[in-house]
Amino acid sequence: MTQQIPSTEPELAGVRNFRDVGGLPTVDGRRVRYGVLFRSGHLAHATEEDAAFLGSLGLHTVFDFRNAADQKLEGPDVELPGVRNVNLPLSDPADGAEFWKMVRDGDLDQLRDILADGKAANRMITSYRTMIKERTAEHSQVLHSLVEDSVPALMHCAAGKDRAGLSIAVTLLALGVEREAILADYLESNAKHRRYKVKRSGSGASVYSPEVMELLSPLFDARAEYLTAAFETIEETWGGIDAYLEQGLRIAPESRERLRERLLD
Repeated sequence: MTQQIPSTEPELAGVRNFRDVGGLPTVDGRRVRYGVLFRSGHLAHATEEDAAFLGSLGLHTVFDFRNAADQKLEGPDVELPGVRNVNLPLSDPADGAEFWKMVRDGDLDQLRDILADGKAANRMITSYRTMIKERTAEHSQVLHSLVEDSVPALMHCAAGKDRAGLSIAVTLLALGVEREAILADYLESNAKHRRYKVKRSGSGASVYSPEVMELLSPLFDARAEYLTAAFETIEETWGGIDAYLEQGLRIAPESRERLRERLLD
C-alpha cells in the first residue's frame, strides 16, 4: 500500500524541485492518485534526512534521465534501499558539451553570441521537439515499465524541469490528464525554491551579473512555449495523442487502460 504523503510539500535540503503530481484532473473527471508518481531534480546531493524521506515513499523505481556528462558533473544518485534505479539518458552525453561549457565558463561577449536575440529560447524549443520525435523508445520504455511494475516511481533529470518534465508530461497525456493541468504542473518548476542553481566558473559580480543571468534565463526557465512546442510536435508528426501513444510509443489501448488503473483514482 503506497503512502499518502501530506499536502504540505517537504522542503528537501539537497534535492531541488521535488513534488508529487497526485491530484491532477483528467478529462473524464478522475484524478492522478497521490503517492504513485513523483518528480524532482537529481538525487546526487540528497542529505541523510532527504534520503530517509524518499525511502519512506515506498518507491519501486527511480528513473534518472541524466547522461554521463551530467553524472560526472553532479555525481551519482544516492542509493535508496530496495529501490530500482534506471538510468535512461534523454540526451547524448556529447550533445552540446561545448555549449554547456560555454554557459559555465564563457565571458559576456561569448554568452551574447550564443544566447542573445532569442537563440537560447529557440535552442530549448528545438530540444523539446527533438526529444518528442527522437526519444520515442525511451518514453515507450518508461510507460511500459509503469504499466508492468514500476509504481510508485520518481522521475528526475538534473534540474527536474526539461527531460523529467517532458517525461512526466508524456505520462500525464497517456493518463488523459487535462492539457492545462499538465502545463500548470510543468510551470511549477519556476518557483524560486525549486530552480536549478546555476553554476558558473570564477568569482566576482560579473560572473552572475544581471545581464549574464538574463541571457541564461531561457535555459533555466520552464516556459509554456517549450511544452507547447512538444505538444505541437505530437500533433504535427502523429496527428494526435492517441496515434502518438499507439504508433510512436507502441502503447496498446489495453496497456494504456492498465496504466490508468494503476495511477488514477
